[in-house]
Amino acid sequence: MPDTGHPAPHTEVSSETLRQPLYHVIILNDDDHSYEYVVEMLQSAVGLSHAQALARTVEADTTGSSIVSTCPLEDAETKRDRIHGYGPDPRMPQSRGSVAALIEPAAA
Repeated sequence: MPDTGHPAPHTEVSSETLRQPLYHVIILNDDDHSYEYVVEMLQSAVGLSHAQALARTVEADTTGSSIVSTCPLEDAETKRDRIHGYGPDPRMPQSRGSVAALIEPAAA
């Protein structure tokens, strides 16, 4: 890199951040939420793109569950709580609450 007289940008990642254990946020399949609802919820609550949210929704429907995020515990708890706080699916009369989501440690 040529010397421009300006210091190079430096990003520091603490060793504590690197050692912080990761956790999976997992959604569980049910018959009380439409694909549209789950895709919208994952975009809003987890920050997934439409394509990512659709892929996770199809995976949960096909296999029973899907990992929607892997992150440090505090972030995982926040995302799980956002999923739980999203409420029932207005498209489904039998929907009484949010999608079930849980947190599990990611394999090291």
